[in-house]
Amino acid sequence: MSERVAVRKTYKLFIGGKFPRSESGRSYLVQSANVALASRKDARDAVVAARAAGKGWSGATAYNRGQILYRIAEMLEGRREQFVALGVPAAEVDAAVDRWVWYAGWSDKLPQVYGGANPVAGPYFNLSAPEPTGVVAAVAPESPALLGLVSVIAPAIVTGNTVVVATSESAPLAAVTLAEVLATSDLPGGVVNLLTGAIGETVPTLAAHLDVNALDLAGIADPALATDLEAKAAENLKRVLRPLPPDHDWTTTPALTRMTTLLETKTVWHPKAP
Repeated sequence: MSERVAVRKTYKLFIGGKFPRSESGRSYLVQSANVALASRKDARDAVVAARAAGKGWSGATAYNRGQILYRIAEMLEGRREQFVALGVPAAEVDAAVDRWVWYAGWSDKLPQVYGGANPVAGPYFNLSAPEPTGVVAAVAPESPALLGLVSVIAPAIVTGNTVVVATSESAPLAAVTLAEVLATSDLPGGVVNLLTGAIGETVPTLAAHLDVNALDLAGIADPALATDLEAKAAENLKRVLRPLPPDHDWTTTPALTRMTTLLETKTVWHPKAP
C-alpha cells in the first residue's frame, strides 16, 4: 500500500468574504507553501468589496460591532494551536486575542469619549458625533505578524469603517489563517479584505485610489515610500496614519488616535423648546 500524499494548502487572498486566487494567477513560496501574489487589479477589487460592505457595517449598532469583535476573539482563541504551528509565538497569539477584546470594549464607549454636547450662544442643542470615514487601506507591520495585523484591522472596523490590508510579505500565513477566522465569525463579507504579496505593487494603487478615504502606513519601513504614498493620498484628502518607529512596541496599550484618526465628526444643531 503506497504512502498517502498530503494535500498541499494554497493560501489565497481574502476579498469580499471569499478566498479567490490572484486574478494574475501568480503565487510565491513561503515556508514551503504557495501564497497568492496580489496584483493591482486585486487591490481595486478589494476596494470595491470594502465599499459595498460599508453601508451595512457602518449602519450596525456599536453594540453589535462590539459583539462581533468579541466573537472574533473567541474564534481566534479556539485556533491558538494552529497559529503556534505556523510559527507565531503563543504569547503573541494570546496578546492578539486580548487586543480584539480591548477594541471590542471601545465600540460603544468611543462615541461618549470622542463626541459630546457643545456649549453655544443661543437657544440650541449643539451635538458632535463621530462617524466612520469610509474605506481604510492599511499596511500591516512585518513583525509581530499576527498582533500587528490585528492592531491595524481592529481600530478600523470597530469604528464602523471597512478595510483593505496589505499583509506582511515575509509572514503571510498567519494573515490568511486570520482571514479564515474572520470568514467563520459573524463579520459580514467585505468588511475586512486581505492582500498578500508585494506591498510595493498593491499599496501605491490603494494610496492613489479615489474611493479610499484613509491610509494607515503602520507597516511601511521605507521613509521615501511613505512620503510617496502620502503624496498620492493627498489627491482626495485621505486621513493618514503615519508609519510607526521600527522599534515600536506593539504589545503596549494602543493610543486612541488609531481609532479617532479614522473618524469624521458630524455636528448637529437642534432648537431648544421654549
